[in-house]
Amino acid sequence: MKSKAIYYSILAVSLLACKNERKGKAEAVKTETITISRDAYKDQLSGFWLAQCIANWTGLVTEMDKIGNIGEIKTGDFYTRADWGQPDQPSIFSNGEPSDLSPTIDFVFRDTTEIWGADDDTDIEYMYQHLLDVNNTSLLSPEQIRGGWLKHIRPEEENYLWVSNQKAFDLMQEGVLPPETGSPERNEHFEMIDAQLTTEIFGLFAPTRPDVALKMAELPIRTVASQEAEDISQFYVRMYALASQPSEEKMPERIQWMAEEARKSLPDGEYPAKMYDYVLDLYDSGIPWEQTRDSIYERYQVHQLDGYDITSQNLYCNGCFAAGINFAASLVSLFYGEGDLKETLKIGVLTGWDSDNPTATWGGMLGFMLGKEGVEGAFGRKFSNRFHIHRTRQNFPNNGMDTFEAMAETGLRITDKVVQEQMGGRIDLEKNVWIIPLKNRLND
Repeated sequence: MKSKAIYYSILAVSLLACKNERKGKAEAVKTETITISRDAYKDQLSGFWLAQCIANWTGLVTEMDKIGNIGEIKTGDFYTRADWGQPDQPSIFSNGEPSDLSPTIDFVFRDTTEIWGADDDTDIEYMYQHLLDVNNTSLLSPEQIRGGWLKHIRPEEENYLWVSNQKAFDLMQEGVLPPETGSPERNEHFEMIDAQLTTEIFGLFAPTRPDVALKMAELPIRTVASQEAEDISQFYVRMYALASQPSEEKMPERIQWMAEEARKSLPDGEYPAKMYDYVLDLYDSGIPWEQTRDSIYERYQVHQLDGYDITSQNLYCNGCFAAGINFAASLVSLFYGEGDLKETLKIGVLTGWDSDNPTATWGGMLGFMLGKEGVEGAFGRKFSNRFHIHRTRQNFPNNGMDTFEAMAETGLRITDKVVQEQMGGRIDLEKNVWIIPLKNRLND
């Protein structure tokens, strides 16, 4: 009996020691932080806006030029790398005329004497940043979103809204609030790409913290999207939040890690996760990006595998605006671009479908990672820093004229608020840095 008592006494001490050890580890994880320079982050936000504009306007040259013909692929059905620098071909809605932005498939720039115009890949993100700032909040309410849309979007054409965004706007004018404006019951276009264009920026307001970014982006995403389109938009928001993670790795390794982390949020049984895995497997196999693009066209638009059934819905242009096929296309440029800004944009421009959107997405993200000076270095030139939001939207200060530096300053103010209110972090003004607590990984 004595030996048994001694055994239980030793066991109790061991269990207490293990418990204390686990408690210590948990506290260490909870208090782990990342320090980020606000000065460097401001330059990165400027780089985001600059590269997103370059990518957006370059992608518009080939937007909807090549969407597939639902059948066996023939020469000319899609662009290849040999088409870079060659004459642009007409899009599905250009009445047989090539793009008026550039006679050839090439980068579109604005030099230091010119002005970047807003487009649908930048203007609603600009609006959401403005709404967060003027409402002095880190979480927009349904009423604030609806009020912002009604104030800043023109009710008449040309208002630069498409499919789900236009339907959500129509519903808002009838008094409907988000997230009902993006629900399948009220918005038949909920599967389209619109949420990708409007919500990626929330990832930049929550550096290194995808959980906080998704909390901020949830209602804006659901304003125009639901189901798989919502999941895809969350993937992009996660990527943007992870782009600020400090790393000594080279760009290809950083991009791969970010993508793998964002992939974890995609439900395995749904088509976005299967698309991701399929494209990644093809990339890892070493085949050219053109062959991978052709394969996703055949798999998802011709044969409708993995639950992607857009073709059977008989939509205009076979759902060329859909979140799904453009998600797969964006992964082609992400993986094969390997973190190189110019190469990623070239592949995105040539891959097909709604080509300005994947290019704007990855251009903005890589521009943020490089910073403004890095973007200029990648192209070996200076660019305009001026931005005109009133090209597509209305009722902003200064007659809609802004600069990337001022836009970055606004983003910095919002991030200050997010770090303190949503992350429990703090600002060290003496060192001009954020001290950001990491999420408790024991609860992941």
